[in-house]
Amino acid sequence: MYPIPIHNLIRAFATLPGVGQRTAERFVFHLLKSGKKDAAELTVALKNLIETVKSCEICWDFSDRSPCAICLDKKRDPTMLCIVQESQDAATIERTGQYTGRYHILRGLLTPDDEETMHKTKIPELFERIATQTSPIREIILALNPNLAGETTMMFLEKKCKAINPTLTISRLARGLPMGADLQYADDITLGSALKHRQVS
Repeated sequence: MYPIPIHNLIRAFATLPGVGQRTAERFVFHLLKSGKKDAAELTVALKNLIETVKSCEICWDFSDRSPCAICLDKKRDPTMLCIVQESQDAATIERTGQYTGRYHILRGLLTPDDEETMHKTKIPELFERIATQTSPIREIILALNPNLAGETTMMFLEKKCKAINPTLTISRLARGLPMGADLQYADDITLGSALKHRQVS
């Protein structure tokens, strides 16, 4: 129905999370109607993203440098590690102003019936970090979404991290967050309270 260039861009937009066929079509026709300036700005922004953003070699957050600014910040507590699923979750926690440690981004969770999905995440890198980091990690905060995959991953991490270092304190966010909620959509006050009143396992 559409010319091939329009069809290809609709298909590309439709692969994004939360974007269906109709929304993708609206995006494309908005760009077409708004003229070349908006499309050119989007092209430049995407090119800049691809060329400058990389993975931090320590925490696996996305950054324009490696190590990232948080991992390089000497004011951050290197012995406290907050484990989150995605980069957006770390940014959400940062907005609370309640956390002064460092992060580890898993980039995925375990599925309840298959722990082998661990190798598609940055969980092996977490275990290596706990075992080899120069400043020994004394507390790990498991800040994953309280859904089935999140709970499965937290139980697995708690067991394995304790096996690597039995002296580790492992805590979770307090239950101020509703079951099934996404961390990045929690308001700052609720999330700040959950961090402040986290529970030790």
